Amino acid sequence: VQLQASGGGLAQAGGSLRLSCAASGRTFSTDTMGWFRQAPGKDREFVANINRTGGSTYYADSVKGRFIISTDNDNKMLYLRMHSLKPEDSAVYYCAATTRAYYSGLTDDTFYDYWGQGTLVTVSS
Repeated sequence: VQLQASGGGLAQAGGSLRLSCAASGRTFSTDTMGWFRQAPGKDREFVANINRTGGSTYYADSVKGRFIISTDNDNKMLYLRMHSLKPEDSAVYYCAATTRAYYSGLTDDTFYDYWGQGTLVTVSS
């Protein structure tokens, strides 16, 4: 499975961005997909995950109510719509996938087998 993230850029606080992740290869083998982010000098942290086939979702408390994760399975796409952006949302965002059966507790990056290259999001105050 190959993942290609895009859509990052510069946004003002309170603004919105949509990240995309194009999947290719044996995508039918991946039941769970997610987004992680890493700010400079910090560890990579969980943002959200989704059951690719069933649609269940789970969010980190820091983004709950502001971010929405979704998939378009016909086109093998993963999305992250980000609203009410804050400067602390600035980070490199990574899409990821795993063959593990979905459950909301898949929040540790060590559970994920496949990673995109990352896309930079910068939120100005």
